[in-house]
Amino acid sequence: MAMKCMCMLLVVLALVGLAPGGVGAIGCGDVVSYLNGCIPYVTGRGPLGGCCGGVRGLYSAAKTPADRQTVCVCLKSVANAYAPYIGKAASLPKQCGVSIPYKISPSTDCAKVN
Repeated sequence: MAMKCMCMLLVVLALVGLAPGGVGAIGCGDVVSYLNGCIPYVTGRGPLGGCCGGVRGLYSAAKTPADRQTVCVCLKSVANAYAPYIGKAASLPKQCGVSIPYKISPSTDCAKVN
């Protein structure tokens, strides 16, 4: 089931034109790689486990405003793909001890992220 969710996520990212190689050094493929361990937890099929390591790694990797905007756009797309689980997904930064300057939501304006 996790593989099916990951495939769906990759298809969604490809359809919205967010494949790796975005404007910053981080692409959506990187975001997916960092957060892959979170899918079982977010979908209610597993523990938090190694998810926080990925969340912290992604936070550390997004060094420039362009990187942070790219991550925001990717997370926004993921939020659309996982709409039934948005509450759990949006709580991940706080649960993992990471403070991000925006809410993970389909309505987030990523152009304002810096």
